Amino acid sequence: MGKNNLLKLPGLIDPHVHLRDPGSTEKEDFFTGTCAAVAGGYTAIIDMPNNPHPITTEEALSEKISLASRKIVCDVGFHFGASPSNYPVYKQIEAKVKGLKLYLDQTTGPLLIEDLEAILNIFQHWPGQKPILVHAEGVKVAMVLALSYLYRKPVHFCHISQKSEIELIKKAKEQGFLVTCEVTPHHLFLTQEDVKNLGGFGIMKPPLPSKRDQEALWENLAVIDLVASDHAPHTLAEKQSPQPPFGVPGLETTLPLLLTAVSEKRLTLERLVELTFLNPSRIFKIQQDPATSTEVDLQESYFIQGSELKTKCRWSPFQDWRVCGRVRRVTLRGQIVFEQGQVLVPPGFGRILY
Repeated sequence: MGKNNLLKLPGLIDPHVHLRDPGSTEKEDFFTGTCAAVAGGYTAIIDMPNNPHPITTEEALSEKISLASRKIVCDVGFHFGASPSNYPVYKQIEAKVKGLKLYLDQTTGPLLIEDLEAILNIFQHWPGQKPILVHAEGVKVAMVLALSYLYRKPVHFCHISQKSEIELIKKAKEQGFLVTCEVTPHHLFLTQEDVKNLGGFGIMKPPLPSKRDQEALWENLAVIDLVASDHAPHTLAEKQSPQPPFGVPGLETTLPLLLTAVSEKRLTLERLVELTFLNPSRIFKIQQDPATSTEVDLQESYFIQGSELKTKCRWSPFQDWRVCGRVRRVTLRGQIVFEQGQVLVPPGFGRILY
């Protein structure tokens, strides 16, 4: 505990967020999304490539980096999007990104790849040791594990949600496969039963798990490398429509939910730091300045209110949940960027992570 009984944690790292900029800034943008990040205790995040015009070319990546550099208040890196035919540019863009994102199941945007030859080309041509991040559900997890083994490429599974998936990944790790995985707070804390009450606010990909699947995630927490928010905001109108899009915001609620699990003895503080800082730092090669930290008040409990969030969408699937642990202060490279509910640095203060 530090001054005023605040617990000092590292600045957290979230390698899976959708900041919706450019192209969908009615949902979020680089400024509001990074404000949400620091309010949630994060000092570094990595943005996904499934914008309306996907980040699958060197030009689109450069434009996105340039746009972000003027608007961000925390540090931001980027994942590149795999398309059926863009593997010739991998060597040119590799130094600018943290990983390659491969969509093998339905998602927001046009990046779904189902052709086996295209998938083989992606694994064959991705250079170096940065991970291939995959959205793979069910039997496709087994396919990706086989490809990782055959091509000796590190694979990171996004938002694992099923008992069969985590058990397969556990077996692969025991066999020495180059594999890591993440779980989201909504899959840890919500189940398909909650969709009855949440309606469109409970629609996401992968879908919310059964109770049995959720219990398997908690039972296999030692297999999981990190917790990622998969922050994916949409407008209230979109989520209340007859066909709500997939995704929920999560940057501001992930840490309070995990701290509440600590208070309930479901998780240790040491494991929380591994899941939200040490492992993301190691897997995605993010070095943290020593003068960077997140301070939380473990004594304060409160109810999550969407209207009080920094995210532009201003709603949460955890509306009215009582949580324990409030972010009080976030410091990045010795500069206080967030304190007592306020962002204290201008757009452009954050740095691009290469």
